[in-house]
Amino acid sequence: MNIGVIFAGGVGSRMHSKDLPKQFLKIFNKPIIVHTIEFFQNNANIDAVVIACHKDYLDHMAALVKEYHLDKVKKIVPGGETGQLSIYAGLCAAEELESEEDTIVLIHDGVRPLINSELLTRNIETVRKYGACITGSIVKETVITTDGNGLVEQVPSRDTSRIAKAPQSFWLKDIIYAHRKAMENNEITHIDSCTLMARFGFRMHIIDGPIENIKITTPDDFFTMRATLEARENEQLYMPGNE
Repeated sequence: MNIGVIFAGGVGSRMHSKDLPKQFLKIFNKPIIVHTIEFFQNNANIDAVVIACHKDYLDHMAALVKEYHLDKVKKIVPGGETGQLSIYAGLCAAEELESEEDTIVLIHDGVRPLINSELLTRNIETVRKYGACITGSIVKETVITTDGNGLVEQVPSRDTSRIAKAPQSFWLKDIIYAHRKAMENNEITHIDSCTLMARFGFRMHIIDGPIENIKITTPDDFFTMRATLEARENEQLYMPGNE
């Protein structure tokens, strides 16, 4: 079974939205999180979706699932106080749906809608082949690491440097084991799943995803998403001879 675990537990303070958290803001008359979920809904390899949502918006999320006919969404659960705990809540919901050894989970941000169906399929195939899949993207500028006090320690090659994005996909048994080990150690603030898995010694494989696969966090990101969707729509309307 392949399950999308989508977390949308934040309130989007950096977006400065007036009424709703960022995941519920509309672009082209559709909430950002619905744009995201529809890729999972429409991919034949995805069997189910669970959503970890901010507790104050569970009913709102359920209404959107009904309005947009997202019937692969099987559970909507309250998120936690940190991103790590929100993901864990989603994983526990996935475990209730299916706890077999061969269950794959694709962990994804609700506000990361600029993906494609092929990326989800490649994540599943990579987990089956290597045991874990981190979606990344190439870096367009030089990355450096520092000692924390302003001294440059390393300048990694761009050829081997990547930005970790999402989905981040694993066998359910492996990622939920790592979460539970972390919680035994009172670790609840790991920034993402690949950081957590690395903490407990899991080896991971990376694939390059679309460069536009950004997280919609600030007003600038919102306008970038609008422009990207407009460009995709215009591609559909392009006809030879109309240059």
